[in-house]
Amino acid sequence: MDPRPVSPTVAAPTERDILIVGCGFAGLGMGMRLLRSGRTDFLVLERADDVGGTWRDNHYPGIACDVPSHLYSFSFRPNPDWTRVFSPGGEIQQYLRDCAREEGLLPYIRFGTPMQDARWDEARQRWTVTTPHGLFVSRVLIACPGHLADAHQPDIEGLAGFTGEVFHSARWRHDVPLQGKRIGVVGSGASAIQIVPEMAKVARELVVFQRSAPYIIPRPDRSFSAAERRLYRRDPSAITRARSEIFWGGEHNFIQRRNVPRFVAEAKAMALGHLSAQVPEGPLREALTPRYEIGCKRVLISNEYYPALQHPNVTLEPSALARLDGTEAVAASGRRHAIDVLVCATGFEATRPPFARLIHGRDGQSLDAHWSTGMLAHDSIAVHGYPNLFIINGPNTGLGHNSVVYIIEAQVDYILGALAHAQAHDIAVLEADAQAQDRYMQALDARAQGSVWLAGGCRSWYVDERSQRLTLVWPGYAYAFRDANARFHPDTYLQTPAAAPAHNEETA
Repeated sequence: MDPRPVSPTVAAPTERDILIVGCGFAGLGMGMRLLRSGRTDFLVLERADDVGGTWRDNHYPGIACDVPSHLYSFSFRPNPDWTRVFSPGGEIQQYLRDCAREEGLLPYIRFGTPMQDARWDEARQRWTVTTPHGLFVSRVLIACPGHLADAHQPDIEGLAGFTGEVFHSARWRHDVPLQGKRIGVVGSGASAIQIVPEMAKVARELVVFQRSAPYIIPRPDRSFSAAERRLYRRDPSAITRARSEIFWGGEHNFIQRRNVPRFVAEAKAMALGHLSAQVPEGPLREALTPRYEIGCKRVLISNEYYPALQHPNVTLEPSALARLDGTEAVAASGRRHAIDVLVCATGFEATRPPFARLIHGRDGQSLDAHWSTGMLAHDSIAVHGYPNLFIINGPNTGLGHNSVVYIIEAQVDYILGALAHAQAHDIAVLEADAQAQDRYMQALDARAQGSVWLAGGCRSWYVDERSQRLTLVWPGYAYAFRDANARFHPDTYLQTPAAAPAHNEETA
């Protein structure tokens, strides 16, 4: 026998032409469209054990979408069987599972395979992605992180000594009994206003910590009748008409975000009228009246939140949670509230997304470091210095008035155009031109000036606090995003032919 130690076998990297990271709406949409276009040399890396992204991770009581169902779905995969105008979260998750299965995408997904590191190899003109299950190498990397992917867990003083249970709304603990408990909810955003009515039903006492009051408008929700669903199954054009009506209704609401006085007044009248109709005049209504311009933060929709706050077992604490002290939650006001369970409905790491720390470009710099003063991207999808990288749901792609799925589909079209261009012209590397990127960002920044997001007097996750730039939201109509960014622009990219050395770049 050979006495020398045997070196462990190192598995060869898995190579594909395209790697997609994440399989929420963005990753699934990209994968399905690749298959439909005849491309099969790709993989989807997913850190969890199921598809769905936001709708897999968020399963708190009361979760539902705030965009009507027929628009919050793929245009090429209409669903005639939505049960409500605004879909419950579980239905959206099942829709995405059905999409992956029925489109034949599941064999291309590697579940339980988080991206730990991604680096551009200039010599090989390839991305190398490190995962717990080995290396993956690709020519093109498509990041689909989502804006609502990584929960923001606040740094709470005294947490170590708290004797109760604490969890984030996006990591709901169904094993924690809530019936008859004293429950605290931190936050008054989109998740909180859905959670609070459900907690009010089961809590002995419920306290809601509100840093700032949100604007809330009525939720025109209802069940679809059996006859309506039969119509949608028999006549797909009825879904197309419904989508169009919802879309253009949302577009009408965008002008308010431009801070046009007439439309601001109309929107504010709707929200404050809803507050007045549901909450009698007095201290509670005063505490629930926002102190910033409508639209500066996300405008919420609910018919149940205001009534829930008037239940005898519910207390609105109109200040932030300052610290925990044993069994008590101490507010910034100094008031103390005894609690057994604390739910942090505190949002997500959207302005500075964690995925950016993992991706390293030509010079080895991470995207996070590159974005030290806020996210930016050419055509809201590509970054100079990061060749063959495309980001769906990245900088300036969020909407405050319409469906993000519409934006995702536009970005998928853009990437398909880039891939087709590279194939037709034998291009190995595409990289956003620095000057083109600067022009694009200057135009976006100029368009954002004067908008309610920057001039509305609030602090929100739409704006990067390091630079005060609007980095999350597209500062225009949704249709304008598609007009600008659904088609690949080869003349704004540096292009390296397949036969040329890696350093020989030229502008198309």
